Amino acid sequence: MKVLNTLYELFHNSIEKFSQKTAFSMFGGEDVSFEEVGKRVKEVQDLLVSAGLKAGDKVVILSSSMPNWGVCYFAVVTAGMVAVPILPDFTGDDLDILIKHSEAKALLVSDKLFTKLSKETAARLNIIIRTKNLGVISQTVKEEGSTAIPQPDDLAAIIYTSGTTSTPKGVMLTHGNLASQMNMLYELYPIGPEDAMLSVLPMAHTYECSLGLLYIFSTGGTVTYLEKPPTPSVLMPALRKARPTAFLIVPLIIEKIYRSQILAKFTSNAFWRALYNTSFIRRYLHRIAGKKLTKVFGGRARLFIGGAKLDEQVEQFLIDAKFPYAIGYGLTETAPLVAGQISPAVKLGSTGPAMRGVEVRLDNINPETKQGEIVVKSPSTMQGYYKNPEATADVFTEDGWFRTGDLGYIDEDGYIFIKGRLKNMILGPSGENIYPEEIESVLNSHVFVSESVVTEQDGQLVALVHFDTDAIEKMKEELMEKWEITRDEWHKKVDEWNVRMEELKKDIMKYVNSKVNRFSRISEVVEEEQEFEKTPSKKIRRFLYTNRNKGEQGAEKK
Repeated sequence: MKVLNTLYELFHNSIEKFSQKTAFSMFGGEDVSFEEVGKRVKEVQDLLVSAGLKAGDKVVILSSSMPNWGVCYFAVVTAGMVAVPILPDFTGDDLDILIKHSEAKALLVSDKLFTKLSKETAARLNIIIRTKNLGVISQTVKEEGSTAIPQPDDLAAIIYTSGTTSTPKGVMLTHGNLASQMNMLYELYPIGPEDAMLSVLPMAHTYECSLGLLYIFSTGGTVTYLEKPPTPSVLMPALRKARPTAFLIVPLIIEKIYRSQILAKFTSNAFWRALYNTSFIRRYLHRIAGKKLTKVFGGRARLFIGGAKLDEQVEQFLIDAKFPYAIGYGLTETAPLVAGQISPAVKLGSTGPAMRGVEVRLDNINPETKQGEIVVKSPSTMQGYYKNPEATADVFTEDGWFRTGDLGYIDEDGYIFIKGRLKNMILGPSGENIYPEEIESVLNSHVFVSESVVTEQDGQLVALVHFDTDAIEKMKEELMEKWEITRDEWHKKVDEWNVRMEELKKDIMKYVNSKVNRFSRISEVVEEEQEFEKTPSKKIRRFLYTNRNKGEQGAEKK
């Protein structure tokens, strides 16, 4: 692949080289060639310029996934303007705040998301363009703007992080940051014009935007988008038709597939459990399941890229199954990838070694555990946080390395192993470092657990657990058969059901404590009836739960 310096170079190189190939496809809808992308990009740029926009002006992209999302992104960045992609799951109030904070002069928006915005926000913008057909929704300014060919140090995008612990921050990425990421990705995950990808993640997510839009566009591959959320009923037909060779996936999706389809079957009765508990038979069963899973994903997949550390039980399944997966580690601030590896060269529990051109070290190393904070020096590291010099200063070391906030260690082969977030670490009674994420990984591997948060309360570790509703319903049905009652008569057995649930909590506690070290054992399991509140990028807002417990303790002490 040609060495790239800017997204302008990336775009024009691909338009010329792959003009007649399909760049973007809507499942059940249109196919858009690279040549057509070029024409649409010019169309959007003309509209922006007609509303007085110039190089350096900010343009918000707030849209569901579709071919025109990529068109709009390229229209903005190749004109020397700054793209501000915003995740669709922000609230209307948050969107108003972010658009105002970004000082955007234009908005490219899909129909449903437009209804989230206030009239005041819409009125402040020079122009609002509908992503579906690139038509103008409203235009308040009519004057001639201009475009400019961007340089490597010019700002290309501001990406607002969804903030699991604080208010969102705008990550500033230059053309050079993003172009250097493309150059490094080609060595790590080689993709070409023959490759096809199915997009299931929001395009405003840095991971999806960098790998699933910019990278595959630069190599001449094709991306297919879904009109609806990727539920099994939507995803399965799309996989059969698109038959992707590459697939960007978050661990949660693979973990759900493993627990609901693989583990559930192999632990469904005493016979299967006995077989599954025998290591060589378990590996054989995993191999068979892996072949079936490959067929489910269309039969052509050679590269499933997971953008974060996998649950070790799930990863062991993928290794046994010889499933073609790749692992990666990164942050929005590093555009995003820092490290990665492709199977079979992976190591269980590791996110792989640093990519070529990236340096990684550990700061503030614990002499006993050999663990420290992972800090990074990469050509893809952000300029800083938009209009927030204090937050920017906090995340850089004195010698200019980026602090990831992740704790881990690096083995003799340079493979990075992440233990948890520095801000989430709990200090044990004898000074031990306790990583709640590790305990949660074990909790989430239990067949009845959907998700969890481990917090500290009065010096004890408490597991907040949201049960898997499907598994609980199945247990209810089994009990109704055993008790020979109907669902209408269920209320008569409430006390017995409560006893059963208390027994389940004890079973979960016993299960977890048998798998973690002594100082990471939990003392209580508390049910969370609702799913945990999440950020727009689907991470649990854990500070709501840890702070809640502290608040409750404070109230009791008063």
